[in-house]
Amino acid sequence: MTAVPPTRPPAPIRAEALEALLTERGLVNADAIDGLINRFVNDVGPMNGAKVVAKAWTDEDYKARLMADGTAAVGEFGFAGPQGEHIVVVENSASSHNVVVCTLCSCYPWPLLGLPPDWYKDPAYRSRVVREPRTVLAEMGLELDADVDVTVWDSSAENRYFILPERPAGTEELSEDDLAALVTREAMVGVAKVSSPT
Repeated sequence: MTAVPPTRPPAPIRAEALEALLTERGLVNADAIDGLINRFVNDVGPMNGAKVVAKAWTDEDYKARLMADGTAAVGEFGFAGPQGEHIVVVENSASSHNVVVCTLCSCYPWPLLGLPPDWYKDPAYRSRVVREPRTVLAEMGLELDADVDVTVWDSSAENRYFILPERPAGTEELSEDDLAALVTREAMVGVAKVSSPT
């Protein structure tokens, strides 16, 4: 008879147990951990990237700087730090669509997009989007016309890619703040488009 290996509890439960153990032994401070999580949820997140996108949509000079040196241009907003080095910006258009993945782990521009979502870290996404990007995008709700070129960019420690989404029609009169409110994390990774305001 073959022994059945014990099942492991889900990752969030393991993480919570590890945090409790480390806190109990005085190795970490629970308030410091909560502060770090709060920072990435509320202060560092997709809203930062959305501000960059809205600025690029409304300021051609800024857009030129962003495309030439993403790291320096996002630094103009004060967005920098770990996982924010070597930002490379690629632009989506009506004829060209870019999507980002990290095939090795989960390299991701944290200062612009916050913590990577679970689907970005999922091995299925990481392997399949490289081989069959149109299929994966369609499964995520983004259908692209057959004549649209699709390019997959592999983020790494050397380069973290950031998508400048295509500006939707009907937004010519919107302010930067209103434009930023339309931009989603998914659009800045390339698995979605920015929708026109209703």
